[in-house]
Amino acid sequence: MISINFTKMQGLGNDFVILDYDEYQKTNMTLESLAIKLCDRHFGIGADGLIVINPNTEKTDIGWFFYNSDGSIAQMCGNGMRCFAKYVYEKKYVNKEEFSVETKAGTIIPQILKNGLVKVNMGIPILEPHKIPARVENNLNFEITAQDKKFTANAISMGNPHCVIITEEDTKALALKYGRDIEVNKIFPEKTNVEFIKILSRNEINLDVWERGCGITLACGTGACASAAAGILNGFLDGQVQVNLPGGKLYIEWEGTKENTNHNIFMSGAADLSFTGNIKI
Repeated sequence: MISINFTKMQGLGNDFVILDYDEYQKTNMTLESLAIKLCDRHFGIGADGLIVINPNTEKTDIGWFFYNSDGSIAQMCGNGMRCFAKYVYEKKYVNKEEFSVETKAGTIIPQILKNGLVKVNMGIPILEPHKIPARVENNLNFEITAQDKKFTANAISMGNPHCVIITEEDTKALALKYGRDIEVNKIFPEKTNVEFIKILSRNEINLDVWERGCGITLACGTGACASAAAGILNGFLDGQVQVNLPGGKLYIEWEGTKENTNHNIFMSGAADLSFTGNIKI
């Protein structure tokens, strides 16, 4: 057995195991199998995902490898990115407060704010169905069925696919009952994250999420961005949105409109150290 050092961080209760690349190399394991082992809440450390630092990038300041708790690759994770950004900044992998990160979803730009929050430029929401990907003609207000219940849904990608459903019903109950079925619906060939949102005002929503590869989580940063964008495109929300999740609040800013969606979306929120340690594997 070998011992590896790790850091556990969380963003609004969405929690991650973070490894330096040298620690990962000690294991001789694939990232997929290591993620499954370390993220197990009974026999491992326990987390929603595994993040491994990638210090060897050519076109960005730094990069990451991100895996869900089931071993699947995630193109992006907003809460994970805030934790990653704070980690590499405090560990001095980067020496500036705003820097570029290589991800499967392209280059992401996080910024360490003076108030301790982390702001992330999440890029331009992807709305073309074939790029999300989603097998629909129009990504807004299409019908999807789960367990004989019909929903009006919106498909948006933030580098990873999202299905956003605006509702007046209990969002937590809907996520628990229908999230898994919608995640694997044939409309989404790469499966999808599922967001149920309730609009409280033009600047505030409640959100419960079923994450692809994880299930119910306390927060989802890309889901908060996709949900705000869906609300704005449907005319229910303005460009600054407070998103209330079970784990806390995120703040989303987007200047996009139905006529001009070519604007970056920004997410701000907390990222906190849970603990550090070592584990024998």
